[in-house]
Amino acid sequence: MTEKEMNTVKMSTLYELRLIFTQGEKNEYTREEILELLDKIATTKD
Repeated sequence: MTEKEMNTVKMSTLYELRLIFTQGEKNEYTREEILELLDKIATTKD
């Protein structure tokens, strides 16, 4: 994977996180909730 492709993946992941947080009903998340969301993203990217 080229550096440009890696950057594209990184940016799409960040955007996915942004959508999760902005579309959710909550205004605040605990550390555990954030880690759970990150785990879900990581396991679905495979």
